[in-house]
Formats: sequence, structure tokens, C-alpha cells
Amino acid sequence: MKEPPVAKLTSMQRKKLPKKSFALPGARRYPIDTKARARNALARAAQNESKSTQKTIRAKVTKRYPSLKKTGGGRRKK
Repeated sequence: MKEPPVAKLTSMQRKKLPKKSFALPGARRYPIDTKARARNALARAAQNESKSTQKTIRAKVTKRYPSLKKTGGGRRKK
């Protein structure tokens, strides 16, 4: 089952989100108010953040959405 693309979040909508809706609440970065945005936060963090920050984001996401817990072991071998 394919999920719809992540809906755009306007600046007004983003400002209205509570701090607990962000993976990094102090900086209000990586919104995780929906499952799709949580998945997107994990992907963006993997591209742009340090390992320790990625770990923090993954912990916040899996706490809020346990079904997104990583089950695989990374890249598949050919």
C-alpha cells in the first residue's frame, strides 16, 4: 500500500504546531505530526545530520510511531 505524498506545511500551520510535534523541539526542526512527515524526517536526517542527531530523531519518531521502528539491517547485498 503506497502512502500519499507528504502535504505541504505552510509557515502558519508550522507555527501552530506544538513543540512535541517536532523531532528536535528546541530548534522546531523535523515536524513529526503525521506518520508521513515522521518518515520524511527520518529520511532528511539521514541525509543531513550527524549520527547522534539521527539517533535522537529516530528515538522521537519511534516513540510516537512505534510501527516505524527500523526492522532491516541497512542496505541489501546484491
